[in-house]
Amino acid sequence: MSVVVKVLREDWADPEVALPSYETSGAAGADIRANLPETQRAEGLTLAPLERQIVPSGLRIEIPAGYEVQIRPRSGLAYRHGISLPNTPGTIDSDYRGPLGILLVNLGTEAYTIQHGDRVAQMIVAPVIQARFDAVSGLGHSQRGDGGFGSTGRG
Repeated sequence: MSVVVKVLREDWADPEVALPSYETSGAAGADIRANLPETQRAEGLTLAPLERQIVPSGLRIEIPAGYEVQIRPRSGLAYRHGISLPNTPGTIDSDYRGPLGILLVNLGTEAYTIQHGDRVAQMIVAPVIQARFDAVSGLGHSQRGDGGFGSTGRG
């Protein structure tokens, strides 16, 4: 199945930075690249340990109704440098038209510099089901019952 997500570059964005793309034929996520403002392109954007910053993509997107885009970390950045998303996965709703910024956090022990054009996250396009919520006087029973966090595993 193919879904079209419309992409608009910001006026200031570098058109040489690739649009989101699937790097292999079996990839579930399309890589998103940093598109830094012209004044930041040479030195990059540095994240100190435990620092959070929004990395600009230079893009705005139009997601079809009935879909969302989920923003997820790239496993290599997370493993090698501790770079992740504090709200993973981040959700972009189909009615949002603002700038696509990637909120990153450095969970590593050393500063990390994101260079202009670096792949910083991946986006997953997924269908959305909106539920109806009904108030009831009781809930059905289940094997788990009201067991909370960790109640189905060790410790």
